[in-house]
Amino acid sequence: MMIKSKSRRWARSVLNAALVIFFYGCAASELYAQNGPDSLPQLSESEAEWVADQIFSNECARRMDCLTSWNAGEDFPSLGIGHFIWYREGQQERFVESFPQLLAYYVSRGEQLPAWLAGLPGWESPWSDRQTFLEARQGAQLSELRAFLYDTRATQTAFIMQRMEESLPKLMQASDRPEAVQDLFYRIANTSSPYGMYALIDYVNFKGEGTALSERYQGEGWGLLQVLEFMLDNPPILDDESALLEQFAAAARAVLARRIANAPAERNESRWRDGWNNRTFTYVP
Repeated sequence: MMIKSKSRRWARSVLNAALVIFFYGCAASELYAQNGPDSLPQLSESEAEWVADQIFSNECARRMDCLTSWNAGEDFPSLGIGHFIWYREGQQERFVESFPQLLAYYVSRGEQLPAWLAGLPGWESPWSDRQTFLEARQGAQLSELRAFLYDTRATQTAFIMQRMEESLPKLMQASDRPEAVQDLFYRIANTSSPYGMYALIDYVNFKGEGTALSERYQGEGWGLLQVLEFMLDNPPILDDESALLEQFAAAARAVLARRIANAPAERNESRWRDGWNNRTFTYVP
């Protein structure tokens, strides 16, 4: 019963945090001055709650213990409902690090971090390897971090939503078809609410914007930009709402299959194919 009560309070706080982000975006940019094909839709209370719950389900199956994870075959921990990547001092990887950005977002909102976390030099991961991390999972620091991440899921959701909203200028700058990318981005966002918004929010959190040159295998990326450009390269893009989201999900699976094919053999990324594909099926009503 306590968890259910916490969930209700979280759902209300998710809505408040999420709507602040979207209302601010509408006021701050002429792109969002009017709701329509060239703007992002506003989510209702139930839609915002649903999107937040889907993100938590996709990454953690709604399990608190999953909020501090270190997957086998990876050289970094993944934390929070969005499984934000955290590198240790001096670590260089191809994937975009996101956990320090989340910490900065907490601070910008006036939220107090756990004392041990706030005091880390450069907010760098303190664990040298996966085994060290696993041995510390039931210790005081990681237990406190899990509780903090569980209690602040609304803030993490707002952070993820903001990242999606801010991705469009990056996508347009990186594409040689910026107007077409923008048009498709807004069409998807406004399709079958809240599914269109959820699809964009989740995919950016899941595989990134696709604009970082480091996130490439054999010169090919796998982020939202690549999914949108795959759709543009394989017309027609249908007007029917369900069909449009089916095309987006199918394009995502194609881009992810290309990533698996291009990945270094030692990463064995085919082991994640079914889970990745199943995630894209949730984008379709």
